[in-house]
Amino acid sequence: MTNSDASTAYSQEIARLHQQLEAVQLPQALELKVTDMLHRLSRASQFGNFSEEYERTSHYIDWISKIPWDKTTEDQIDLDQAKQILDEHHYGLETVKQRILEFLATVKLNNQKQSDELSPTAPAPILCLIGLAGTGKTTFAYSLAQAMNRNFARIPFGGLGSARDLRGQSRLHLDAEPGYVIKALIEAGSRNPVILLDELDRIAQAARADIMGVLLALLDPGQNKAYIDHYLDFPINLNPVLFIATANNTDNLSTAVQNRLEIIHMPTYSDQEKIIIAQKYLIPEAVKAAGLPPDSLIIDDNLWPLIVRPLGFDSGIRILKRAVDQMVRKTAFLVVKQGVAQVHITQANLKEYIEEYY
Repeated sequence: MTNSDASTAYSQEIARLHQQLEAVQLPQALELKVTDMLHRLSRASQFGNFSEEYERTSHYIDWISKIPWDKTTEDQIDLDQAKQILDEHHYGLETVKQRILEFLATVKLNNQKQSDELSPTAPAPILCLIGLAGTGKTTFAYSLAQAMNRNFARIPFGGLGSARDLRGQSRLHLDAEPGYVIKALIEAGSRNPVILLDELDRIAQAARADIMGVLLALLDPGQNKAYIDHYLDFPINLNPVLFIATANNTDNLSTAVQNRLEIIHMPTYSDQEKIIIAQKYLIPEAVKAAGLPPDSLIIDDNLWPLIVRPLGFDSGIRILKRAVDQMVRKTAFLVVKQGVAQVHITQANLKEYIEEYY
């Protein structure tokens, strides 16, 4: 490639980046910053350093173009409808549901006050659902987003080994990317989603102190209005984001983080509650997901006490859901393979449909 051809190619690439930049509504200060980066890229093309600088600049513009700088959803909070949504996804847990509804009421009142006074109000508290595995903590977060008409994203903290995973890495590294917080905003597609901070207590021990420090910046309204991701290197306002957290317990959460959370303890399910959950929720959902008719699986009532407690007490419903899924899958196999219209599970044939330890 001649110098003239190379110069033309460089100019075309720089023009493409300018077009990409113009198609996005960026904060003015960030737009000026990126424009300056493009000017430096143009100068680099004249001194043989184009390729590396182009990769950095191109990746940076790609990422900031995905952030929903000017996209929001409007809260539509109706407490009766919210109660209906919670009841559709959760059986029992009335105390927890009441706390969620009280939370939504405060959000609605603050939204109305903000609209009337045209001024910001105090941010909503950060809910943290504490309970054993399988008790429905994560599902409550989805339900809350649905009840508020907000988009949703999840950040998994299980095994998180570095604060860089949350904060991002300096773009001086060619393979650098934004952290999970910015990626969650991009996934949600709005500036005011519900973001689930899932399993806060399962952070890797070696990185706990650093990650707790980042959590303080996320959860403190005074700090998260100008949150800095190391890759973006530009303050982004996270006040519109509604964070909700989950954990199995609070033992591994720093006192400072706990002070910024409103703790809601999740109760465990009784055997009778699990039976109702299986019959009213798990079986219909699994049958529908498998493409089966609603009445294609019949289970004798006297089997449920054995199904919900195969190996002793379980606080949640994960083992129960696994058993239900097994029975439905085997039903689907028989419907397709043998053309049966309905499967009836009894004491005599139970072991044919679920794990042997039942």
